[in-house]
Amino acid sequence: MLKWSACFLCSLFILMACNNSSNTLSNLKTDSIVALPFFNVPDWTPEWISKEDTGYAKIHSIPAFSFKDQEGADITEADVEGKIYVANFFYTKCRGICPKMTTNMSFLQEAFKNDSTILLLSHSVTPELDSIAVLKKYAILNKVDSKKWHLLTGSKNEIYALAKQQYFAGDSVGYYQTGNEFLHTENFILVDQKRRIRGVYNGTLLLEIDRIKEDIQTLKLEVVSNKSPIK
Repeated sequence: MLKWSACFLCSLFILMACNNSSNTLSNLKTDSIVALPFFNVPDWTPEWISKEDTGYAKIHSIPAFSFKDQEGADITEADVEGKIYVANFFYTKCRGICPKMTTNMSFLQEAFKNDSTILLLSHSVTPELDSIAVLKKYAILNKVDSKKWHLLTGSKNEIYALAKQQYFAGDSVGYYQTGNEFLHTENFILVDQKRRIRGVYNGTLLLEIDRIKEDIQTLKLEVVSNKSPIK
């Protein structure tokens, strides 16, 4: 009898512990949202900066820009304000990493096709060759939705300056280049609703595309969380 009671008490204790553990996990899932880091420097050092930190007001953000997309429309910083977007750099004649990046960007387009708060920006690094007409043909070939995904062309100097100085695109020393070196990078860059960099990914890997999808959802949750650094 004593042995049975001890076993019963032991089982009861384990059951209660499991229930408490389950409740704790449930609370973590609903109440604790882990914010993504910010990226403020070219070496891609992640920084978790809360709204109360003194450096919050100085977080790096993408400045004003103006380019033309495949429809001939002007796309500026106003078009992405308050929205999450993924940026990359490509060119239509590329036969190396670009086709894979375009395919993977199309997966993001499909995943968020009904979400107007998500945009995709692909900047041509050979804008002298990638005219609006060329980009339009490329868009048709790759089933690009012009309301969701903008293929951008414009001043080469402006595109390269934005890429290297603001998006930190290219290799590890890209920021320190003169701007004349050819830009060829597989990076997909996640930007939040205030044009701040929140993630960098290898755009040729499907595993990274899944990670982008997850991180986009995290950013969307930040907006509604009381603990959000964005509010």
